[in-house]
Amino acid sequence: MFNTFTKTQDLKPFTKWVGGKRQLLTNLKDLLPKSFNNYYEPFIGGGALLFELAPKSAIINDYNDELINVYRTIKEAPTELIELLQKHQDNNSKDYYLDLRSVDRDGRIGKMTDAERAARTLYMLKVDFNGIYRVNSKGQFNVPYGRYKNPKIVDKENLITVHNYLKNNDVQIFNGDFENCLKSAKKDDLVYFDPPYIPLTETANFTSYTKTGFDIYDQERLRDVFFSLSKKGVKVMLSNSDTPTTRSLYEGANIHEVKATRMVNSNAKKRGKVGELIITSYEV
Repeated sequence: MFNTFTKTQDLKPFTKWVGGKRQLLTNLKDLLPKSFNNYYEPFIGGGALLFELAPKSAIINDYNDELINVYRTIKEAPTELIELLQKHQDNNSKDYYLDLRSVDRDGRIGKMTDAERAARTLYMLKVDFNGIYRVNSKGQFNVPYGRYKNPKIVDKENLITVHNYLKNNDVQIFNGDFENCLKSAKKDDLVYFDPPYIPLTETANFTSYTKTGFDIYDQERLRDVFFSLSKKGVKVMLSNSDTPTTRSLYEGANIHEVKATRMVNSNAKKRGKVGELIITSYEV
């Protein structure tokens, strides 16, 4: 069915990521085309679908520099990354976290190696509030320390499993605008878009994965790319929130309704099942 990597171990995301797709994997897999060639994911995030399918040929991308640096470091220098994470595990405290968080404010981050930056990013995502990656308009990480009794900062087995997948298959890693990695997409390839979602309410907007955000003009540009790829015979699947705007943007495509639990709201009582859409360019 799919040209996939043979899994010898459980391959799973190496970090939590806002909007992660682990809980929607069954829905997504049910809506995949029966076959495809190369796999593209321009908003890779935590990579839940990538790691579930483990395609032998994949092109992944994200606009978030620090996230993509983690992927590249896992691929090229997993041992060094694990050693640095163990150091963070041994020293973990609120003061330690806040000091490491501040390196993008005082200039120290410019002197860090790629592996040191990757370990910093992973560590902060393991121990910060709600596992959120958020930066301000200056690109400075600004999530407070979380209240975890014994966070698992070093998952050596999974990091090595992810390394083996990325290293032993044709997985190209891009860092930039979502359109840049799609230039080679052709007929019968599969592109899965999981962009920052259109907000359900005016106060629900959470697109601070990068300092520039992702606004309605980006959503319209994404829509244009979706239909342009479809006309070329590329198989396209996209996730987004169930809003009138989303339905209007993708009128003419195949729209499938699903429910997902979203955990970003700081008020636990306001978390819960919300409507989402999986939109495909092809009939299922």
